[in-house]
Amino acid sequence: MATDTDGLFGGESERRPDHERTGNAVINWMEGLSEAAYAYLLLLPAFALLTLIAFYPMVRTFLMSLRANQTRGLDPLGGFVGIENYIDILAGNARLARQFLDVGLTSSFPFIELGTPFFQQALFVTLAFAVISVVVETVIGFGQAYVLDQEFTGRRWVRVAIILPWAVPIVIQGMIFFLLFQPTVGFGSDLMQSLGLFSATPLANSRDAFIIILVADIWKSSAFMALLILAGLQSVDRNLYDVARVAGASPWQRFKMITLPLVMPALLVAMLFRTMDAMRVFGLIESTAGCTTVPSLSCLVVEAMFGGTRIYATAAAVAFATALVIGLIIGVYVLLFRDTEGGMY
Repeated sequence: MATDTDGLFGGESERRPDHERTGNAVINWMEGLSEAAYAYLLLLPAFALLTLIAFYPMVRTFLMSLRANQTRGLDPLGGFVGIENYIDILAGNARLARQFLDVGLTSSFPFIELGTPFFQQALFVTLAFAVISVVVETVIGFGQAYVLDQEFTGRRWVRVAIILPWAVPIVIQGMIFFLLFQPTVGFGSDLMQSLGLFSATPLANSRDAFIIILVADIWKSSAFMALLILAGLQSVDRNLYDVARVAGASPWQRFKMITLPLVMPALLVAMLFRTMDAMRVFGLIESTAGCTTVPSLSCLVVEAMFGGTRIYATAAAVAFATALVIGLIIGVYVLLFRDTEGGMY
């Protein structure tokens, strides 16, 4: 019931300050949103930050790649040339700051014809490195995570031993394997040569160096896969295994029907992260064997940008092409992840 005071000074809502009335309107608007709209609203600051630190530099890189290289004067970029830089990269006409190792079809890695454009060589090396390393690391990481998911004495110390390689910095990791396979320093070169697997100077041989870099990456990054997969394993309801045992399911049937479907989303996320990281490999290569022996896409970008000749537009074209390849791989993972939601695979 309204009082005389309300009549003299207005109702309670009229006496509220403007900012309180505005705040109530915003709250009422947010409460009326659907769950999906509310989730996107909460993600809006993250999208804004991502646009600032990721998409804007990518757009700038693409615009740089459409201009000519300018090796003289103060301006590092010339006039607009369109997709000419991309054509030169694919055709092998790009002026790289330093020529990469051009290997033959039957002599050594990467088993492609003599004279193949540098971009194709680097793309082949990068994709081969990413596919082999991610597959092997996934298998090893899954095995490590499956062991760590069990109850046994000393499990915490086993976890430390598995995680320890992941804590080693990339440069230190590269130097370890560099010294290990130096003919005059480490024993790895003599051992592998005595077995007939490596040449006398493995770090100067593309095939041998590629294998060494693969082993170094697998040694370090399997722990990362194990940690992410272990998180997925520990989220599985243990009651499901009890019911399966009562029903007479074998260990393989429990793994196939319970463990694998339920852990598949976490497994794909772990593979996605590792694939993106493997496609950007540079530090491990440069600190172990050098980009002239095992060229990757990131090696091309760094050499074109900082190799002594100012070919920033070519470097931008290679960088943007690399981003497109990674984006295509991410799209494949997203499609696979969509198919695994709810345990379907």
